[in-house]
Amino acid sequence: MNFKAFKESVATGKLPAFASVYLQALWHDARGDWEKAHVLIQDVLDKDASWIHAYLHRKEGDLWNADYWYSKAGRKRPEVSLQEEWEAIAAALSEESV
Repeated sequence: MNFKAFKESVATGKLPAFASVYLQALWHDARGDWEKAHVLIQDVLDKDASWIHAYLHRKEGDLWNADYWYSKAGRKRPEVSLQEEWEAIAAALSEESV
């Protein structure tokens, strides 16, 4: 799935059946369901999941927790908007899931 198709699925409200757990979490977050996104990603223990987990806690305003997850992802908290970060994560992971 490419990034454009993924963003279109968010706009139409139709979660792609073959979306990875990473994209599912980002999709639910973009549709306003932070809790569902967090539940989906919180027990996945790899760097991509940690990046999403960090973003979600940054969005929540829990920067200490976000920084913990950024470190697990091998990243630093970005100095971009939440929307820009969401797009960066979604673009990176949608291209990987082809």
